[in-house]
Amino acid sequence: MPSSSSQALTQFQNLVGRKFQIYNSLFTSLPFHRIEKTGILLSLLLSYCEEGYDNKQSPSQIIEDFFSKHTSYAKEEDKLDLLFRFVQYVERQVVLFDALEDAAFTTVNDMNGPGTLKGLQSEVAQFDNESQLKKKLEDFSIRLVLTAHPTQFYPGAVLGIIHDLTRAIAENNINQINMYLQQLGKTPFLKEQKPTPYDEAISLMWYLENIFYQAAGRIISFMKTNLPEVVSADNAIMRMGFWPGGDRDGNPYVRTDTTLKVAGALRESIMRSYYLDVRRLKRRLTFKGVDVPLQQLELKLYNNLFVPGYKSDINKTEILNTLLQIKETLIYKHNGLFLDLIESLINKVEVFGLYFASLDVRQDSSVHTRVIEEIVKKTKALPAGYLSLPDNEKIQALLNVHTIVNSEDLTDEIHRDTLEVMAAIKDIQANNGVAGCDRYVISHADSALTVIEVYGLLLMSGWQAASLLVDIVPLFETVDDLDNAAGIMKELYELPAYREHLRLRKNKQTIMLGFSDGTKDGGYLMANWSIYKAKEALTLVSRAYDIDVIFFDGRGGPPARGGGKTHKFYASLGKNIANEEIQLTIQGQTVSSNFGTIESAQFNIEQLINAGISNDLFASQKVILQDTEKELIQQLAEKSLTAYLELKNHPNFLEYLGHASPLRFYAATNIGSRPAKRGGSGKLVLEDLRAIPFVGSWSQLKQNVTGYYGVGTAFKKMDEEGRWEELKKLYDKSTFIKTLIANCEMSMKKSFFPMTRFLSNHPVYGEIWNKIFDEYELTKQYIFRLTGKDELMADYPVEQLSVQMRERIVLPLVTIQQYAITKVREMEESGSESPHKQTLEKLVMRCSFGIINAGRNSA
Repeated sequence: MPSSSSQALTQFQNLVGRKFQIYNSLFTSLPFHRIEKTGILLSLLLSYCEEGYDNKQSPSQIIEDFFSKHTSYAKEEDKLDLLFRFVQYVERQVVLFDALEDAAFTTVNDMNGPGTLKGLQSEVAQFDNESQLKKKLEDFSIRLVLTAHPTQFYPGAVLGIIHDLTRAIAENNINQINMYLQQLGKTPFLKEQKPTPYDEAISLMWYLENIFYQAAGRIISFMKTNLPEVVSADNAIMRMGFWPGGDRDGNPYVRTDTTLKVAGALRESIMRSYYLDVRRLKRRLTFKGVDVPLQQLELKLYNNLFVPGYKSDINKTEILNTLLQIKETLIYKHNGLFLDLIESLINKVEVFGLYFASLDVRQDSSVHTRVIEEIVKKTKALPAGYLSLPDNEKIQALLNVHTIVNSEDLTDEIHRDTLEVMAAIKDIQANNGVAGCDRYVISHADSALTVIEVYGLLLMSGWQAASLLVDIVPLFETVDDLDNAAGIMKELYELPAYREHLRLRKNKQTIMLGFSDGTKDGGYLMANWSIYKAKEALTLVSRAYDIDVIFFDGRGGPPARGGGKTHKFYASLGKNIANEEIQLTIQGQTVSSNFGTIESAQFNIEQLINAGISNDLFASQKVILQDTEKELIQQLAEKSLTAYLELKNHPNFLEYLGHASPLRFYAATNIGSRPAKRGGSGKLVLEDLRAIPFVGSWSQLKQNVTGYYGVGTAFKKMDEEGRWEELKKLYDKSTFIKTLIANCEMSMKKSFFPMTRFLSNHPVYGEIWNKIFDEYELTKQYIFRLTGKDELMADYPVEQLSVQMRERIVLPLVTIQQYAITKVREMEESGSESPHKQTLEKLVMRCSFGIINAGRNSA
């Protein structure tokens, strides 16, 4: 282990591991109902779980033996009450652990080391690459897009407590820590109702206001101060994006009024942030020549924010001009006193404008097709025989639309909303600026027609082709769609009308690539390799048509959904893949784990910026995969796909997941506004099931199939073909493969098969359990052989320990959840009616909160 890693591990053990034991003991002294007994009994249960699984007991045996030997409870109601109190207790232990990790972040991580902007500055100086860096920064940027996908959601009150508790821990303020732990004990974690899309937006705005606003100011200030000659005045370097309120794919609760309301809230939120900053500036900038313009700016912001019915009369340019005037006065008349404060606010205004985060609109391609079908039947906007035309003629008809369709002519509510939100984008742009809402993302874009359908609908909603200020962004996600992506884009690039549209958008084409459904569709290796290949092919075809392609990656928190060592993926791509911008979704546990504090947000944003720049400036030929190496990975991915499809196509596959995991309860957890599956049919079909509940259910089951299944089999088959040494050389050389395997190790580290071992002999599902377990063991065996290590995540000792500690904290929770699932299933199979069934179902759902929240370091 390198000395830096060893030092970081020691710091983590001292600042997180040991402190967790100390502060956790405070829970037992909190003056709440039976809390002391709960804490003691929970410690006993944890020991009982560990011993029980060592002795091959099932969750039901462990819980029942625990009750009989360590409690005097005879009534089922009392037993369930204790289990619920265990859940509440563990939820708060998880929050404490989160706060401890956040407080230790700047000590455990080297804030000026490799991957940071300080590290980049050193590299640029060492290799004398300043001119190349300047050229790179003319258009390079990162865009972090916050989404409300339900993989973790603390209520706003809990977020505030975590924030304050983190600060108190960092300051070693025992009195405040004790007070916040008491507050935590009394604050409900449970959402009684599903959040609305607007609720989700407001929750995420907490991060915009409290984290990203400050982190962005620090990052841009550092770059302008330390790399003044290379930072372009026309490029903000980082931007924020936003999906809640705009993403209506599979979410029937998002409507145009929601989109407009969220856009308004974003504008109000950023103006409030500016207003508070101006108020703080007034306390320092009390000099002649700066006090009056600052006071006038404060008044204007106040009027726009707080005066009812006040007509908006402020814009980004006006704010910047005022601040730049103040800056000039400070420099020339007041010796630059407090110049850093005014520059920090200027930097924030340049990044966030009057929109804070750009609101994306997203809808599924099938909806657009149905809207057009109704338009054909109800209006004359398209030729009468449109529906029977071949695709190429449909495309021409859509490109030549000259009729605005009145949404009231349509009877379907979603169809009306589709046209209305397209028209509403104009209103958002008028209020928040064009960048406030200028992208339309198409899920399941499996042909050129699906892209042009959106172009045609935009024209029918009132946009003019010559002034269409909206990027049309196809999303390719399944393995087949990724394989076909380059051909689809080539077809689009050859359409003169579409090329003219791209010219209006500065010859930039954004393409979204999704990891979640790709992994669900083709397994871990094939999904990741398909995305890599698609990026290379899309870069090649776009460059051939002089189009700057921008990749927008739909990444979730766990490695199975594109998470893990994200910045290392970007650093490993090489020059055959366009990287003018890095754009990715940030969601669920990724928000709190990587961006939960200003310091962690700054560190991880810097890592992404560094990765994108270093990939271009310092990438050697070794980064680029050679044809023989691509052929090797292709064969590996194909063998992995065959193994994964064999499992996925097993007739009992989805039934097994529904039988053993909390899948059927996922939609009732109230952590997200979207339904757990697309479509309205009652039957659960794998194609309709969303990737989040699919991956999340495997995670709560502690089997994490989508993060490794097929990898071991693929390695074994290549080994049998005599190609192991080739794979070993590829692993030693390729950062891409190393990162892929590292993320695979994380998925496996968070698996725990002893909990479900009781299913190995099940008459129906035993076969599937054994297949999954055997693949896990095979993959582990080959990963050890490949890495030369004898434990998973050995190269990341701090994260390894974090995972171990978190998994131990939630071990009672996953045990309780399995116990409750088993009890409910037994009642249903026997046909017996029990007054406790509903309580047990609620217990399954409550356990999900702590398990999901504890898994935040899967990001």
